[in-house]
Order: sequence, then structure tokens, then C-alpha cells
Amino acid sequence: MHIQEWLETIPAISVYLLVGLVIGLESLGIPLPGEIVLVSAALLASQQGHIDPVVLGLCAIAGAVIGDSIGYAIGRRGGKPLLERLGRRFPKHFGPQHVALAERSFEKWGMWAVFFGRFVALLRIFAGPLAGVLRMPYWKFLIANVLGGIIWAGGTTAVIYTVGVVAEPWLKRFSWLALVAALLIGLTVTLVLRHRMRKAASAAEGEPAAPAPASISD
Repeated sequence: MHIQEWLETIPAISVYLLVGLVIGLESLGIPLPGEIVLVSAALLASQQGHIDPVVLGLCAIAGAVIGDSIGYAIGRRGGKPLLERLGRRFPKHFGPQHVALAERSFEKWGMWAVFFGRFVALLRIFAGPLAGVLRMPYWKFLIANVLGGIIWAGGTTAVIYTVGVVAEPWLKRFSWLALVAALLIGLTVTLVLRHRMRKAASAAEGEPAAPAPASISD
């Protein structure tokens, strides 16, 4: 079977569920490539008419908001010991330096760390649990969580889908290579953005740490 025909046989519901699940688990605090999955799915939607980009975006938003909310509840219940356990289990993502950087971001920006954290790989994993650990008022967290989820997940889907549609006339002449090229483009964009975010995080680590508050109150 031609790869193009095979791709058309993938049930759209499977793509929607995969995107929502991976982004939800990442937002909950599990290190997964949510951004790469979302970019790949949006590009696939631009090449396969049976995948609705609106439904895809809504599933991504739902996964982001629900996952972050669950992470908040877990962080609020587990407290600092939870971060210590995660640090032992996932030292590359929850090591002391990562926790310190995330805490400084929350001290500096408060609820906006949750909003802007959607666009930074490290904070996207930390935002929900850390907001709970620091006892940020839930109404503040929810506003930032929903707005960030809509703009990040919905915006990423819309932009990548549009790029895929615009590029299709040039890519489709290469048959199955079109999808490979589109995925490589999406992966390259993701890696470039991640590299820039790492540089910003490294610069932030050099800043003097502010005194840590006991909690984030009203």
C-alpha cells in the first residue's frame, strides 16, 4: 500500500486522542514531547483532509488545561517532597537546578509564569505541579492555565496547519516525501525554539535568586 493511502486509513479519532493524551501527560508533569507531537499532527492534518484541524486544536487545548489542572492538584497535595521524588526519578528534568530556575520564574512573574510557561519546554512540565506546591490561588492558576492553553495549543495548531497547506503545492509533487519534509520542517522549528529557550534559561540561572516566599497568595 502506498504510504499516502496508508496515512489516509489512520482514524482521525486516534490522532485526536494521541495529541490530547501526550500534551495532557506532559502538562501533568511527565516529560514527554508534547510540542513535537502537536506540530507533527498539525502538519499531518494539513496533508490529510480527514483530520479536522479545529477538532485537533480543541483536543490539544483540552489536554493542556486538564493536564495542568491535575498537576496543580498533585503538587498542592504532594508539596516539596513531591519535587524531591521527581528529582530523583527524572534528574534531567526535575534536578535541583531546574526546580530553582522554575521557582525563580514563579517568584518573578507569579501567575504569568503559568501563562508564559506554555511556550517554554521546562516550565510547561513544571507549571502545574509547581503552582500547586507554592499554593498559588486556584483562580489565578486557572485563568493563566486556560489562556496559555488556548494561545499555545490553538495557536500552534493554526500556524503549523497553515504552513502545511501553503507548502502543499510544492511538496505534493514528491508524493510520500512531502510528509517527511513537512515533519522535518516542523521538527527543525521546534528544535530551534527549544535551543533559544535553553539559552534564555541558562541566562536566567545566572541571575541572583530572590528570597523564596512560603506561598503565592492573593
